[in-house]
Amino acid sequence: MFRKKTDTKDFDRENLVPVLKCSVCTGEQVAGFRNKHTGRFTDIMLIRSQADLDEFRRIYKITDMKTEY
Repeated sequence: MFRKKTDTKDFDRENLVPVLKCSVCTGEQVAGFRNKHTGRFTDIMLIRSQADLDEFRRIYKITDMKTEY
C-alpha cells in the first residue's frame, strides 16, 4: 500500500556534471549539477545524512560525484 517510490530521473550527461557542494564553515552539503559550459550550479537536494546522498545517487543513477568546497 505505502511503497517507497522507485522512480528514477535522468539528466543531460553531456552538459551536466553531478557535484556535491560542501561548506567549509557549517558543513552543509548540497547535491546538484554543474553545467560544463557555463559553470552554473543548480542545487537539487539538501544532504543531511549518508542516506540522503545514497537516495540522490539512486534517483539519478550516479556512481561517482565530484566534491567542491
